[in-house]
Amino acid sequence: MSKTPRVSVRTRARRVALIAAGATAALALSACGSSNASDQSAGHSASHSAAASSGQATAGAHNAQDVAFAQGMIPHHQQAIEMAGLAADRASSAQVKDLAARIEKAQGPEITTMTGWLKSWGEEVPASDDSMSAMPGMTHGSMPGMMSTDDMDKLRGMSGKSFDTMFLTMMVQHHEGAVTMATTEQDKGRYGPAIAMAGDIITTQKAEIAEMNKMLGKS
Repeated sequence: MSKTPRVSVRTRARRVALIAAGATAALALSACGSSNASDQSAGHSASHSAAASSGQATAGAHNAQDVAFAQGMIPHHQQAIEMAGLAADRASSAQVKDLAARIEKAQGPEITTMTGWLKSWGEEVPASDDSMSAMPGMTHGSMPGMMSTDDMDKLRGMSGKSFDTMFLTMMVQHHEGAVTMATTEQDKGRYGPAIAMAGDIITTQKAEIAEMNKMLGKS
């Protein structure tokens, strides 16, 4: 009959102590890992929230130049749309009619957007005509490229090729004024969406100026 090795009480006690110590260490490491993960997650969330808040503040910030840009560009666009609207039944060139339709399509939504900015800022919105009477201190002559009342009356009285020539000549001048206004906004504005719109205006209208000059035989 074989004999089972006898293990001393002291040896058993030592083994139990080692097992307990290992379990305690494992639990401590697990808790530490969870705590670190939680802290990192909380830190990431806090950083993300701070960055989001900072981005929103930057996007929402505007200055006097942004207000002036919107208040000036709205009537400027309104006059361009009025001029473009005359082309439908007065122009003889299909190219002029197509250009006029593109001008209306591009500038109408921009007016809506800029009107929304002014309302959200608590600023005055220009009247929905080109009289400028609703904006104290602002006249046709105070904005680059704006046509006078006499110029508009002459354009309304023309048709055919003479209309095409006058329309293109006036619209080149009008676009050049818009580019000047948009460039000022890029240089001095603060509101991100307004600066972005100014960039779009510069790109689009410079391309249309080149197109119109080509139709006029100037390039």
